[in-house]
Amino acid sequence: MNLSVFFAEALKNAPQIILALFVFGVLVFVHELGHFMTAKWSKIKVNEFAIGMGPALFKKQRGETVYSLRLFPVGGFCAMEGDDEESNDGHAFNKAPLLNRMLVNVAGSAMNLLLGLLILGILSANQPLLGTTTVAAFNESAVTNEWLQIGDTIKKMDNRRVRTSNDIIYVLTRSRDGIMDIEVEREGADGRAHTILLRSVAFQMEELQDGIMLITRDFRVKGVEPTFLGILQNSFNWTYSMIRQVWGGFVDLVTGRYGFNQLSGPIGVTSAIGQASSFGWESLFMLVAFISVNLAVFNLLPLPALDGGKMIFLLVEAVRRKPVNPRYEGLVHGIGFMLLIGLMILVTVSDVSKIL
Repeated sequence: MNLSVFFAEALKNAPQIILALFVFGVLVFVHELGHFMTAKWSKIKVNEFAIGMGPALFKKQRGETVYSLRLFPVGGFCAMEGDDEESNDGHAFNKAPLLNRMLVNVAGSAMNLLLGLLILGILSANQPLLGTTTVAAFNESAVTNEWLQIGDTIKKMDNRRVRTSNDIIYVLTRSRDGIMDIEVEREGADGRAHTILLRSVAFQMEELQDGIMLITRDFRVKGVEPTFLGILQNSFNWTYSMIRQVWGGFVDLVTGRYGFNQLSGPIGVTSAIGQASSFGWESLFMLVAFISVNLAVFNLLPLPALDGGKMIFLLVEAVRRKPVNPRYEGLVHGIGFMLLIGLMILVTVSDVSKIL
């Protein structure tokens, strides 16, 4: 496939691209809104609130803040007085109490988590039944019924806590050989629930064309009628499950379990959003919730230029009882930002190469 065909495909998929840009815009807006609202609450001066990066397409000054929409629809920022350099303004970020600065720093990720929780709450409320971790039935070709029984409530798999049916799938995807210890609650002859450890439970495995091993869950779980408390609990557990998945994926990337070519950038995510939308609004909402949670966790990683990296400097300040020299901190974050931009470019090139 040559570049002309690539751009022709992009034009054909314009509605999906527009949808993806809208999703990116919403997620960035929610994140930066968290920083913005907490800064305003802390009486910190916000110089600019921007969605997008690069040259400004639109600017509007209201009060002390410039609101802008920028050319490249990836990222955004909430530029606060005294955030990246020293300022003598009484309402500068560097003059605010340490606790307030910490709250401003984590507020963006907190908003992304809240958005993910809200979306998963909507999805939970729309389900006729909420999934549990209790075995309800086995498939015809099941092999795990040699260990598991109908009515067993799965509590742990490979020593990982299981709270939702999604956790079961997640643990299975992380298994290398499809053999694991499972802790269940099983009703005994006395009518009481007993904790039982089932050792070396073997799941069916299938090798795909690309060499990836697919593990099959050969049983179905029990569903329960949704109630307000049940929906709330399911939403929190589902969000926590996604946090574990994102963090586990990052650990797998660092340890080499997954290669660089399995990362997806804006183009790959745009394709995924388009595919999810073709399956209906529920699939799209689930993907948006996952991306929102992903952004929250990624931004809190202790890496330069990210919110987590900035939090490290604030924690150092709390221990030293004086801030790190802004020049050094700015240099670290500047280098980190350039490295992140470089990573984004490499991932984007990888996405394009997969298409071409």
